[in-house]
Amino acid sequence: MTLELTGGSDFSALAPKSTRWTRRYAGGAVTFRCPARTGDRTPRVWSDRGLGLPEDELPAFAAQLRRVMKHEAYWVARAVCADRRAGDASRWSPARYDDEDGFVYFAGPCAHGDRWPGYRPATEFTIALPHVRGLRIRIAAYLADRG
Repeated sequence: MTLELTGGSDFSALAPKSTRWTRRYAGGAVTFRCPARTGDRTPRVWSDRGLGLPEDELPAFAAQLRRVMKHEAYWVARAVCADRRAGDASRWSPARYDDEDGFVYFAGPCAHGDRWPGYRPATEFTIALPHVRGLRIRIAAYLADRG
């Protein structure tokens, strides 16, 4: 079955409520992209220090982390990682909710290439694959406490 869309039609009712995440694997890391978000909803990264996500995005991002952990690249990176504790939750801080902006912040090994201090909006960011598990644990703990 082929569906052809012609000009003039508005299908906004069919659009997803949250923009999809994309993942790219390279060099033992995963890069997440989150295009088409408004500036106030764009993830925030303090390169090599931490990650901030809108609270309502956490369940969708946790699902992305789950998918990463099922990917062959994740298991290869874990197998060759010299740091056997890389996947521990202790590599990430417990979640800190900021009620001023509605973001949840995790200090930990996340990067976006900008070396300026402080959290900055980032449409893409990278996490070394062995550290994905620890972040997933921290997000799950936050969601469980909140629920």
